[in-house]
Amino acid sequence: MLWAGTVLAVTAMCYTLTAALAVRVRLKAAAYEPPDQAPAVTILKPLCGDEHQLYECLRSFCDQLYPRFQIVFGVSDGDDPAVEVVSRLQREFPHLDLQIAVDRRQHGSSRKVSNLINMMSLVRHDYLVISDSDVRVLPDYLARVVTPLLDPEVGIVTCPYRGTPRPGFWSLLGSLFINEWFTPSVLVAAMFGSRSFAFGTTIAMRRQVLASAGGFAAIANQLADDYRLGELTRRMGLRTVLSDVVVETCVDEASFGDLVSHELRWLRTIRAVRPLGYSLLFITFGVPVALVGCLLAGGAWPALAMLVITALARVVLHWTARRRRSSPAHLLALPLRDGLMLALWAWGFVNRRVHWRDDRYRVTRDGSVQPVFEDLTS
Repeated sequence: MLWAGTVLAVTAMCYTLTAALAVRVRLKAAAYEPPDQAPAVTILKPLCGDEHQLYECLRSFCDQLYPRFQIVFGVSDGDDPAVEVVSRLQREFPHLDLQIAVDRRQHGSSRKVSNLINMMSLVRHDYLVISDSDVRVLPDYLARVVTPLLDPEVGIVTCPYRGTPRPGFWSLLGSLFINEWFTPSVLVAAMFGSRSFAFGTTIAMRRQVLASAGGFAAIANQLADDYRLGELTRRMGLRTVLSDVVVETCVDEASFGDLVSHELRWLRTIRAVRPLGYSLLFITFGVPVALVGCLLAGGAWPALAMLVITALARVVLHWTARRRRSSPAHLLALPLRDGLMLALWAWGFVNRRVHWRDDRYRVTRDGSVQPVFEDLTS
């Protein structure tokens, strides 16, 4: 038990130190000069409901310093409140090519991917940027993420992201999940050469590559549609580029139940696409794992020292991720955040059910999802 506890503590310590380093030395947006020939681009924005700051997020995509682009929005219901937000943007930017597809046809289990399939009939250009509705970007975003696609060996370009919480404790915890666990884990993987990822915040690709991968129909039943799309392009021998652009995503968790439901969906998505990797995720939870190791080691001084170092590294990670704008309240939230992460990871093994918006699904072993219908008569 002494050796097992010490190994557990040293593993947690090493990972937390590495994560803090990866966040500190992550790629910065370097000085940028656009290419001589900037290809025309279509941005795809699947929508569902009037989400928090939807107008501000969508407007940031209209306000791009790029010579020629189109934005195609998509909803499944003409009465969706997002339609009015798009209409407002069309009035505000009459010079832009802003289109909206209203189509309720379902092509698979994923409503988002069905939406994308229905939107493709309005696409005019051969370079595509797919981005979730809750993403906000800077004016040079489009030029930066499209430029790597001029290399024919690049399959997709994707972006790391930061969570920006709305006021409230649960949204704060949700942003800590993104900024101090998920994104650092991506940066650590990237630091060691991995590019086995793709994020719904940004997937830029050529239309020809999408067609060769089987189109959106190839991922119509997948929970991790973004990851699978990147995987399909890598199987074609094409590279995935992790952009130096960091986008923002709005974190809007109204309650503890919303937070847990959202994070369990993320965790069970990871479990579906990378089951072995999910089993080893416990080492990324830092302080709680080092504490368990210290207890297993009977409080031996080497394990105790590693626990202290892990805790200090965790504070450095938090301080760096918050861009030196932390507060005592945020520091007090860290033990709850990290302990909840470990608990949700363990809960992720219990079953394969996820809750996505108003729908419930069961995730199969190949990562596809099947709707779960509640029995209202029981």
